[in-house]
Amino acid sequence: MKFSIALFALAFAVSVGTMFAADPPPWAYGFEGPPQAGATVIPVPPAKPDPTPRTVPGATAKYSRTEISNRFGPADWFPSEHPQMPDVVAHGKQSNVWACGLCHYPNGKGRAENAGVSGLSTEYFIHTMRDFKNENRKSADPRKANTNLMIQFAKNMTDDEIKAAAEYFGAIKWTTPWIKVVESKTAPKTKPSNGLFITEGSEMEPLGNRIVETPVDGEATEVLRDPHSSFIAYVPIGSVKKGEALVTKGGGKTTACGVCHGADLKGLGPVPSLAGRSPSYLMRQMFDMQQNFRKGTWTELMKPVVANLTADDMLNIVAYTASRTP
Repeated sequence: MKFSIALFALAFAVSVGTMFAADPPPWAYGFEGPPQAGATVIPVPPAKPDPTPRTVPGATAKYSRTEISNRFGPADWFPSEHPQMPDVVAHGKQSNVWACGLCHYPNGKGRAENAGVSGLSTEYFIHTMRDFKNENRKSADPRKANTNLMIQFAKNMTDDEIKAAAEYFGAIKWTTPWIKVVESKTAPKTKPSNGLFITEGSEMEPLGNRIVETPVDGEATEVLRDPHSSFIAYVPIGSVKKGEALVTKGGGKTTACGVCHGADLKGLGPVPSLAGRSPSYLMRQMFDMQQNFRKGTWTELMKPVVANLTADDMLNIVAYTASRTP
């Protein structure tokens, strides 16, 4: 199945008319407020062609902005830092599968609006892609366009292509910190941009009951797609300690995460690691599971775990897991 103009319009300009059992937390999905009935998402126009050669610290290559964001052959700033990419990771498949390395980076670190995929077991990766293919993974926020894109990518990938991507990213260990967690009453003022929150100047604003996960360097992440440019997550004061109690003991509301994800939260067999992963991503997954937007065999195992958690509980949990050393 090839993408059509209508399909892209559906992905990026979804009519929001669904009523929810609970509003998805907008900060986790890349928006400033909850979805409103009748609202639509207006796609951000592509950047004007810019042939100026750009580079990032430590890299020897130079790319234009057009080359950096090429869906079927994006910039690979540090080719010596990862194994040889399978073709589907490096180039995708014209014209219906984008290169995996575009959004998730060649090193698999990913960003707040998608997922970090390096270090995941091959079995878990393949199972996840099958869930997308079978439409068992959807988003509680219908404006989350890249979830719709992942469904289409998975449907258009062969089993061999999925396996190749799974083995490639699984071979790259998640060993270096990617997200710095800072407890604070305030956070930098940000603006949403294609699912990311980008810092605007130096103005601070009350954090309130949310997490603000933002790139350390907005241009390096948003424009240059530098796989060395990391993130900061501003979390409410006390949330890490509250999350630790839930994660390690359950707090009478849930099962201790270490039972399945390992005592150090670094994964156990096919069960994925949680330590040092994006708090926005993990919040989305728990909420989607709880609200029945994520389904599938392994999701059924998680549903009793998240059933009694409040949005505050989930925020505290992901603040703690993000603070752990990967």
